[in-house]
Amino acid sequence: MQTTAGRLARLGFADGARAERLLDALGPEAVADFDLLDDLVSAADPDLALTSLSRLVERDPSVLGALRADPGLRRRLLRVLGLSAALGDHVVRHPEHVTGPDPEEPLTHREELLFAVGADPAQPEPVASGEHALDALRASYRGRLLHLAGLDVTGVLTLAEIAAELSDLAAAALDAALAIARAETPGWEQARLAVIGMGKCGARELNYISDVDVIFVAEPKEGVDEALALKSATKLAQAMMRACSTSTPEGSLWEVDAGLRPEGKMGPLVRTLDSHLTYYRRWAKTWEFQALLKARPVAGDMELGEEYVELINDMVWEAAARENFVEDVQAMRRRVEAHVRGSEAERQIKLGPGGLRDIEFAVQLLQLVHGRTDPLLRRKATLPALAALSRGGYVGRDDAKALAEAYSFLRHVEHLLQLHRLRRTHVVPSDSADLRRIGRGLGMVTDPVGEFTTTWKRHALEVRRLHEKLFYRPLLQAAARLPSEEARLSTSAAHVRLEALGYADPSGALRHISALTSGVSRRAAIQRTLLPVMLGWFADAPDPDAGLLGFRQISDKLGATPWYLRMLRDETAVAERLARLLGTSRYVTTLLQHSPDAVAMLGSASDLAVRPVEALHAEANAAVARYGQDAESSVAAVRALRRRELFRVACADLGGHLDIEGVGQALSELNDATIEGALNAAIRKVTEERRGEFPTRMAVIAMGRLGGFECSYSSDADVMFVHAPLPGAEEKDATDAAHAVAEELRRLLVLPTPEPPLAVDAGLRPEGRQGPLVRTISSYRAYYERWSSPWEAQALLRARFCAGDFDLGTEFMALIDPLRYREEGLAPDALLQIRKLKARMEAERLPRGADPTLHTKLGRGGLSDVEWVAQLLQLRHAGTLPALRTTRTLDTLRSAVGEGLLDAADEQTLADAWRFASRVRDAIMLVKGRSADSIPGLVRERALVSRALGYPPDGSEDFIDDYRRTTRRARAVVERVFYED
Repeated sequence: MQTTAGRLARLGFADGARAERLLDALGPEAVADFDLLDDLVSAADPDLALTSLSRLVERDPSVLGALRADPGLRRRLLRVLGLSAALGDHVVRHPEHVTGPDPEEPLTHREELLFAVGADPAQPEPVASGEHALDALRASYRGRLLHLAGLDVTGVLTLAEIAAELSDLAAAALDAALAIARAETPGWEQARLAVIGMGKCGARELNYISDVDVIFVAEPKEGVDEALALKSATKLAQAMMRACSTSTPEGSLWEVDAGLRPEGKMGPLVRTLDSHLTYYRRWAKTWEFQALLKARPVAGDMELGEEYVELINDMVWEAAARENFVEDVQAMRRRVEAHVRGSEAERQIKLGPGGLRDIEFAVQLLQLVHGRTDPLLRRKATLPALAALSRGGYVGRDDAKALAEAYSFLRHVEHLLQLHRLRRTHVVPSDSADLRRIGRGLGMVTDPVGEFTTTWKRHALEVRRLHEKLFYRPLLQAAARLPSEEARLSTSAAHVRLEALGYADPSGALRHISALTSGVSRRAAIQRTLLPVMLGWFADAPDPDAGLLGFRQISDKLGATPWYLRMLRDETAVAERLARLLGTSRYVTTLLQHSPDAVAMLGSASDLAVRPVEALHAEANAAVARYGQDAESSVAAVRALRRRELFRVACADLGGHLDIEGVGQALSELNDATIEGALNAAIRKVTEERRGEFPTRMAVIAMGRLGGFECSYSSDADVMFVHAPLPGAEEKDATDAAHAVAEELRRLLVLPTPEPPLAVDAGLRPEGRQGPLVRTISSYRAYYERWSSPWEAQALLRARFCAGDFDLGTEFMALIDPLRYREEGLAPDALLQIRKLKARMEAERLPRGADPTLHTKLGRGGLSDVEWVAQLLQLRHAGTLPALRTTRTLDTLRSAVGEGLLDAADEQTLADAWRFASRVRDAIMLVKGRSADSIPGLVRERALVSRALGYPPDGSEDFIDDYRRTTRRARAVVERVFYED
């Protein structure tokens, strides 16, 4: 036979035995009252409801009779007690609040709270009286809250209605707090003070417990000095805030937060109306106008408050036309998720992914963008605004419906979370008992924990998905004119939205969208799925227009390829990576246009890893072998390999996977492999044309940046050609053959083709461009023994074997080592000559009109400065210090520190400047698709470069300041180390 405790446990009590004891303590009538038991069992937490009821009856036994007499009251009270331990505590202290407001003589929230503090609601400026006004305010407020909660949890009030009631109750509390403040603030009569509700309070969508955001506006009364009135109004506002937040035996209400006022917490608490208007006209940011969407007078001088809101509204709806609106919008979008602690993000229903903030932000931003021309969008509360956006075609009907459902669900969860302890929280608990209470509070009884968790996650995922598409999906309908029964975004509205999102050419963007999505093909259908998200990623990139154009061009070439759109659709990371690359780098876009199948590399991080140099050489040599005597086809294949690897390096660079030294090494090794492939192809061709054995061994010696493994994307390949006739071969015949190979190699690598050219520059050879292109090793030896100048020894510091005959290259290195690494170091006259040469270069080679502080190569503290310091250290000391015998600039500086030749701090300063200047040069090429040594002067181009370097959208000036500061410090080191003994 089942016990009573067992039966109670089966009905839903967690502790059946304890529930039996508490029911028995209520008396025999309660035990036999099956209606009471049914209502207890229906509560979200029957144990909590019974515990609070037991305490309440112990305090006031008449409560049971009242509950039996009024089934509606019983149901409302027990539902609240099963959800809110805090309101249970309150009603135990104040059993008189069980029955709620008197229905025969109903009072408004404002009237009841003002009467509670001893103030007359009929007075235009009520003043409180009595000793315990703070306690009375809190008790009366919570009594009203208890009544509203009962109407909420039993479904009498809708979400919109309960949020409006809670907002009005908070406004009434502010008026009562202001009455208390007047009673304790001498001179309060000198100023008119309006309290403007912001945020959820202003929009009449407040939750149960929240900071109440306000702004204070004051005006002097007639005949009162403005400064005196402001001082009085400030004291009054401070006293009102204290009246709400001070803790008493009845607790506190909530914090009043005035942080949304002009200048935030650094600005004055109270301003006049003119002061507010002046600030908003001259200095306000877009986010401040977004906040003002919700502004509503809630307490104090309502006439002044209405005047404030009326004047502010005109500016709010013109915010989209302000300068920097696009940059502000992008910053606001990034800031949405920036304030959530990582440990809480997944359980945050407000700030976490797919939370309330995602919906509210999206709705408010669309209101700002389109409300300027459409007054029907000027709604304060989220759900009415969302409905208006849907009716106007600014948000798809199905999307609006899904967002409204998710928003309502999340707000209900928010209310249940906060009701429990009347604490400001938005974090879903992990404890199963808490989750069970929330699930049952939402009407989920079969599996409350599982049903709630599944529903919550589904809504969060849907919100996140829709949030990412919300700005962009209607643009497709506007562009493609797809059949639809819905109201559609007009072309002019699409222009406005694209401009707000950063597109400089909205008409062009709409043409691209139309070309990609129009029609009924499977390709167009997939693009309609992809583009709403990709348009957002393009908008986040530095150049959205270029990104969208590049995507259209690549899609036109690959659209019929089965794997392309399928990969973008199914692998979100690939699509996002592609969008950001196309919106950042014209160089990458150009590389892809000639080899769109390289998009497949974006599929995984491992595919973007720089390939080993051995693999590059093997593939280049295999390409040459595959085409036999066809030199042009052979080198075309090698150059196609180079283009593909340039794309790989650029992607890794822009993705932050390679530092600048790694980029330089990867590009140099790639150029080595390209030159070797071209050399082999040229030798094959010349040998075939000569119809005999090739008469000499050849080697290519890397010089300059190629020799130092410091190539940039725009670098030529500086080289020297050396050969050694085979035994029995005539030197002239061998030299003619070697010269023909060198010329053919250079021709093949710049032959007009879709592949990027690689210019081979032999200008650093003996006698420069006046000397022979190719020399024998014996000719080099004779020249260096008789004619070599200090600058040639300096140039040879970068020399290394690049391609061709390895033994010959090694022999050449042995030949030049005594010249560049002299045991005796640098003679005084040679040192003076090098310093004069450097000074002349600074004076003569900087282009006319170039800013010396922004020229990365020849400017002050730029690449040339740092490299000449390193090379001077080598010329003076490498003969006796082998550690300095390297072709790399930064390795030289590091070794100089190890040998005591350079201070570690100076090395760091020089290295920082070299890295920064190198990164800037590469970024210019990546962004513009063409090389330049000076940081762009045009504001837009400079901003694009700064974004590619990782600066935020508004970081262009920070970029310039950082560059000038870094190079200025480097120049000071150069002056001391290079020019002083």
